Amino acid sequence: MNPTYVPSESESTPVSAEPASKPSLRVLTPAEIAHNAAAAGPDVDAQGIPTKRGALAADPPLAPTDEFLAELKRDSDSLESATPQEVLKWAVNRFAPKFTMATAFGPEGMTIIHMLAEIAPETPIFNLETGYQFQETLDLREKVKERYGIEVQYKYPSTTVEEFETLHGGPLYKTDPNRCCFERKLRVLHRAASGWHAWASAIRRDQSEDRAKAPIVGWDKKFQLVKISPLANWTKKDVWSLISKESIPYNPLHDQGYPSIGCQACTRPVQLGEDERAGRWSGFQKTECGLHTSE
Repeated sequence: MNPTYVPSESESTPVSAEPASKPSLRVLTPAEIAHNAAAAGPDVDAQGIPTKRGALAADPPLAPTDEFLAELKRDSDSLESATPQEVLKWAVNRFAPKFTMATAFGPEGMTIIHMLAEIAPETPIFNLETGYQFQETLDLREKVKERYGIEVQYKYPSTTVEEFETLHGGPLYKTDPNRCCFERKLRVLHRAASGWHAWASAIRRDQSEDRAKAPIVGWDKKFQLVKISPLANWTKKDVWSLISKESIPYNPLHDQGYPSIGCQACTRPVQLGEDERAGRWSGFQKTECGLHTSE
């Protein structure tokens, strides 16, 4: 298992565990989804993502009771043979307007964005902008807007790269990449996930050992909401076949030996025969940023 940066007690993000009513199973129309997001009030951004004082953020999160977790397990089992599109339709019907997606603009993420554009284009989508991403990655935001009319929102850390490196005496990714990921990504996602009931993840089970047992639907203990992985049982070939068939935009770095792309300083091309995530955090015993690990 990868070593993980563990925050001190003062750094930990408290998470409310107030009970909440079970989400309605009634199917919402796209018009209802848009109306509900708009009705949340002015304290949300352009895509309906709640700000700190937003109405959605003030709503109690789901409570992971035994009954609710058992229900998620049944839902996940029933969706094992479903297509990713069917999983997304289920997620939208079950959780909208409190269903969102985080994307790093990888091929899997772009595939889900393509599907959501057809199923529920109102779904808020955001990217964790660490300040260290490749320009080619950032360029995909405009390509998504041009192709689908969807504006992916950036979610930023509380400090700029310059402030962050001054605070830590230089680039922290060189000496403590676990803490760098925690500060520039995990902290940000904790804030961004507040107020939502479910989020879509683009992980595949065959990507790494950490992801091999990922359910289609499960409770995300780290971020305290439901995590939905429509592509969990897809392969890399499945993803790229759809990208080719539908001409889905993708990062040109994938054509230059980068199968998995994160922050620029922590990503290198992989060599023939290497694992597709071998280029992440090269030189460290680390293959995950921490977003998709249980610890």
